Amino acid sequence: MEKTVTRLQDAFHAHGVGGAYVPTENLHITLAFIGEYSDPDSVLEVIEGLSFSAFDLSMDRLGCFDDLWWTGFSDSSPLEKLARELRHALAKAGIPYDKTKFKPHVTFLRRAKMIEGRQLAVNFKAAGMKVERISLMRSTHGKNGMIYTELGTVYAR
Repeated sequence: MEKTVTRLQDAFHAHGVGGAYVPTENLHITLAFIGEYSDPDSVLEVIEGLSFSAFDLSMDRLGCFDDLWWTGFSDSSPLEKLARELRHALAKAGIPYDKTKFKPHVTFLRRAKMIEGRQLAVNFKAAGMKVERISLMRSTHGKNGMIYTELGTVYAR
């Protein structure tokens, strides 16, 4: 995934698109956004209680919302199931999360700025990836954007 998204970022940059490019180490798919929660160990326990097998995903679309650019994925029953099971387990444990409908995507550019009068022509090809783990991440605001810290990881069984 990282290589495909990095190539996209390079193509946007080559076309003169400015903005806040998401660093490679911050690229991710959010299964459930938890926000401010004081007990990450409880969240990690919920994640560790999940059981899933590794599965393939296909990144197959490019989109934007205002000045935010993202890549999306073809329908994936295993991914949908994993997100649904995680959200159910969080609710059962009394851990609040954002109930917004799950729309798998990877944000790669925020506050995009095009050069006036220039057309964006990026050649995007579908790319596959294998999901073999999920992680609990903490995000904090840093001087130069978000800083993500991995608090724990669960691997496919």
